[in-house]
Amino acid sequence: MSEREPAPVALVLVSHSRTLAEGAVELAGQMAPGVLLLAAGGTEDGGLGTSFDAVEAAVTQAVADGRSAVVLADLGSAVLTAESVLDLADPDVAARVRVADAPFVEGAVAAAVTAHGGADLERVLAAAEHAGTMFGGDAPPAASAFEGAVDDGVVRGAVVLRNPLGLHARPAAIVARMLAGFDAKVRVNGANAASVLELMKLGATEGAELRIEAEGPQAAEARDALVAAVDEGFGEV
Repeated sequence: MSEREPAPVALVLVSHSRTLAEGAVELAGQMAPGVLLLAAGGTEDGGLGTSFDAVEAAVTQAVADGRSAVVLADLGSAVLTAESVLDLADPDVAARVRVADAPFVEGAVAAAVTAHGGADLERVLAAAEHAGTMFGGDAPPAASAFEGAVDDGVVRGAVVLRNPLGLHARPAAIVARMLAGFDAKVRVNGANAASVLELMKLGATEGAELRIEAEGPQAAEARDALVAAVDEGFGEV
């Protein structure tokens, strides 16, 4: 998907705080500029709480022009408000919206990056909900499923991280968005390179070696593109 082409899935972020909802939209938008992100936070008078009308308006805007939408909410009552909106929505609208069981900020970032790559509704929902599995401890990523014989069909490479801040949020999002354009499955140091959160959890700093393993019809192209992006320092060097 090009930077100018709108993503087919939008996100609605429902919070008890208008500031929190708008901040999460701003953060996710930095990583996924091609996605429609809508904040529905606070009550009509600016207080803490959720507004049925605000959520309904955001959902209506999100699904305009044939889009689908994933809704993320910060607390249980915000989920209830979102579900109430969908209960009363036209069936065509409700069929194109999912409420994610996901952490508010991390889920929004993961879903936005996945949506930016042109993913469908169920994949964006899965990305948001997968974010909730990222906090089970500090164990290293599982050993690569690609390990094996030399002729195992896996394309490999290695590159040294050059940017001073390491593999932080912005470059991790660049990697995940870039690789969405290739028909390949890529892992970096055992982490799924399509997941911005898995990449960030690596904690890779300047000078770290990134070991790349890719498989699929465009594995070599994906590896080469990733190596080039790292070599260029993601525009930060």
